[in-house]
Amino acid sequence: MHNPDAASQAGQPLDVLVIGEALTDIVTSHEGTTEHPGGSPANVAYGLGRLGVNTGLLTAFGNDDRGAAIEKHILSAGVSLLPGSPSLPRTSTATVALAPDGSASYDFDIAWNIQPPVPAVVPEIVHTGSIATFLAPGADAVKSLLQQRRPGCTVTYDPNIRPALLGSHAEAVSIFEDLVHLTNVVKLSDEDAHWLYPDQNSDQTATHILHLGADLAVITQGSSGSLLATAATRVKVPAVESKVVDTIGAGDSYMSALILGLLTRGTDGLAPAVLEQLGRTAAMAAAITVRRAGANPPTADELRSQLQNQQT
Repeated sequence: MHNPDAASQAGQPLDVLVIGEALTDIVTSHEGTTEHPGGSPANVAYGLGRLGVNTGLLTAFGNDDRGAAIEKHILSAGVSLLPGSPSLPRTSTATVALAPDGSASYDFDIAWNIQPPVPAVVPEIVHTGSIATFLAPGADAVKSLLQQRRPGCTVTYDPNIRPALLGSHAEAVSIFEDLVHLTNVVKLSDEDAHWLYPDQNSDQTATHILHLGADLAVITQGSSGSLLATAATRVKVPAVESKVVDTIGAGDSYMSALILGLLTRGTDGLAPAVLEQLGRTAAMAAAITVRRAGANPPTADELRSQLQNQQT
């Protein structure tokens, strides 16, 4: 992959452009309170950078200490921040309460708005999701950017549902489905899928998403693995056994590795063997992440090594 800064200076295209929120996770547990840069899209961008992917992030945060920490964090992974990202009056926060089993619940103090630049380069993949696609006024700008995507650009989408920040269920489903029409790959957790479509099982939800226009629907199911579905085939990939420290960022690590797989899959499209490899790589990335605290995704070397060990 290209060096992000060098690519930007030379006017070369990014491999991936991520659009969405960056915020501060304030994590509370029996051990006390800590703060970490977070936000699902920012986590995905950071994870892609750690995997060696030339990635840019279009986001919004405050010109304050938390914003400075986010910027340092994102840049440390080699990710380019698009101009205008430090644009909010203050950096948004998500207070994360950890249960004894490592699962997380969230309470948000968030604002979301962006001033999209005119894209000078065309990435291979645009990724968006989470709060950024639901919360006004920024959600309208995100949708507008997806509508302007150019031929040959793949769009991936992870709604990462946060019910506390959404309006009515009907309104949220409408926003989600309008965006699916503009995407190629949609990834949901089983919790997302159940919230959006409580009367459907994972297979039915995947079928519905494909009927809405996506080429690939992915539903992660925690320790039960993940389902990857196209109009032609379905593949069920088992989860990787792990001792869970916490689940923060696991879905975002899965998404980052899934995007990496889409970039490097070769010419076989979404054949069953490709889906199997996509799912196994993403599952391993998520497993590595849950073994350590916070949204701490694997490097390319860590992921490669663990995948090789899995095969031996």
